[in-house]
Amino acid sequence: MILSFRQQEIMDAARESGRVLVDDLASRFQVTPQTIRRDLNELCERGMLARVHGGAVLASGIENVGYETRRVIAADEKNEIGRLCASEIPHNASLFMNIGTTTEAVARALLGHRNLLVITNNLNVANTLTQNPSCEIIVAGGLLRRSDGGLVGEATAEFVKKFKVDYAVIGASAMDEDGALLDYDYREVRVAQAIIENARQVFLVADRTKLSRSAPVRIAHISQVSALFTDEVTSPRLSQVCTQGGVKVFCTANAITRISVLQD
Repeated sequence: MILSFRQQEIMDAARESGRVLVDDLASRFQVTPQTIRRDLNELCERGMLARVHGGAVLASGIENVGYETRRVIAADEKNEIGRLCASEIPHNASLFMNIGTTTEAVARALLGHRNLLVITNNLNVANTLTQNPSCEIIVAGGLLRRSDGGLVGEATAEFVKKFKVDYAVIGASAMDEDGALLDYDYREVRVAQAIIENARQVFLVADRTKLSRSAPVRIAHISQVSALFTDEVTSPRLSQVCTQGGVKVFCTANAITRISVLQD
């Protein structure tokens, strides 16, 4: 079917920023929010967009959106998540930080921390933390992915295995309601798996839009992480999976929400 003019404009806006909001579109086109929701639902039915709370994002199950676009998707939420996660990391700690725009938000929030040792395969994280004179930074070797400054591949994974750290801060491109953590690049996934295996505590940082996305490569199950830091858990099923897996959940929407750990 041919898209209407408004739907074409909506798709152009989604490609530019990665995300569109119902209220913004209603104001822009001077129509009711219900009209915009119908447009978004139709675009989602065609597989062009995926619905999220308050709007929609570009739909892709095999390829991630561009790095600059990812930076602006839920940017405010990511900054809040970054601050919340950093508040749970003490001074005098060692940590892994992997690839992801939310991970980079955590790095910005760590600029006031003292005596950190950070091992990272994310050049953007390394560049950010150079502003903290009390932070020692080790950059993993490997294949440079020019699109986002990530170092990936077997050499990077083997480098990570040389360390055992207090905390790992990881991101994921997508989450399923059953707790599967997913990504697009198997080379990056191998590194993320090595990071999880070699950290005493694993902090997953992911905004709620990750639940509306899909990706083909499995990183791990959420029960393998110590805590999830997010803006909101919109899936009751995921909440239950976290509870059953003993995963603490920190939500910026409710200041801090801890899901109680079930005892066997």
